[in-house]
Amino acid sequence: MDIAYLVTPLLTWITVGPIKFLINSIRARKWAFNLVGNGGFPSNHSAVVSSMATLIALREGIGHPAFGVAVALCFIVVIDANSLRQHVGRQAAAINRLAEGRPEHKWLRERMGHTVVEICGGLATGIGIGHLVYAIFGQG
Repeated sequence: MDIAYLVTPLLTWITVGPIKFLINSIRARKWAFNLVGNGGFPSNHSAVVSSMATLIALREGIGHPAFGVAVALCFIVVIDANSLRQHVGRQAAAINRLAEGRPEHKWLRERMGHTVVEICGGLATGIGIGHLVYAIFGQG
């Protein structure tokens, strides 16, 4: 296995996490350790899948079956990040309101999904990192 295919998602994950933390901290005007996780700008999941799809496109070409699989996975992740996880967050908010004041209730995280802007930011970041890895490692 070529190391670039392992480095790409790891580098993307390691790069996007601190960016998201800093942006969340600036928005909250304090260190946003409690906001680390699902949601926020840019989308980590969208960045990871788009970086891999980009690297595959650059190395193997868009006619390669692996690129088709990567694009399909990218669509699944984006749809999940935008719609399904936002619905989960709304359900968590409703459960939290219903169970408010009950000592046995463990507060559920309400910020789960991504907005379209957060997803686009993740896609752009992932595409950029895919190009960067390709520039560093070349054709393999």
